Amino acid sequence: MTQAPTAATPAALSLGDDALVLAQRLGEWAGHAPALEEDVALANIALDLLGQARVLLSLVGDEDELAYLREERAFRNLQLVEQPNGDFAQTIARQLYFSTYQRLLYEQLASSPGPFAPLAAKAVKEVTYHQDHAEQWTLRLGDGTDESHTRMQRALDALWRFTGEMFRPVDGLEGIDWQALEEGWRASVTGIIGRATLTMPEGPQSGAWSAGAGRQGLHTEPFGRMLAEMQHLHRSHLGATW
Repeated sequence: MTQAPTAATPAALSLGDDALVLAQRLGEWAGHAPALEEDVALANIALDLLGQARVLLSLVGDEDELAYLREERAFRNLQLVEQPNGDFAQTIARQLYFSTYQRLLYEQLASSPGPFAPLAAKAVKEVTYHQDHAEQWTLRLGDGTDESHTRMQRALDALWRFTGEMFRPVDGLEGIDWQALEEGWRASVTGIIGRATLTMPEGPQSGAWSAGAGRQGLHTEPFGRMLAEMQHLHRSHLGATW
């Protein structure tokens, strides 16, 4: 049963949906990753994110109902995390952009009073690994073969327009310095991309050519198909226990 809304509800939904949706996307790699080791690594990252999602959504209501019975417009995740896996380079670019943001955000939340501090203090250790995993693969692909370099650059460019949404303030996340978050994110990502012999994407992160209304419940076309697959079993057997 959904609880009465609180001041933290919009933030809990936003952060919880980010983790839930990205966990679902990463889970799609099971059995399809380029190496057995990556099957395990991506599955572990997905499980970390799923654990975060459960804690965050439980602050709002019943986690299963929120995950499996909400309609598309009720989800508040960033559009970045719902983008299809694409090839492995696109998955890594998505991970680099998001895990860097998530680490910096959780570092601020961990040192701030409020309902998210305990989760953030624990989760920051997980997302630091997530970022390191994405960083190592960015370096490996960017400074690898001509083909891997081209694919990694293409992935970074394609997802760039979704990054601006990360730095728009979220209701209920009090005490976050969004400007410092964006500056820290840009410095970190720029350094990694440079060391990978890649080029930082150009163009605005916000404005007419950017994307990003996921926090308002507006999602891209691939999200609807992903959500239908994620919710199919639960909706087909309402009330079943396992």
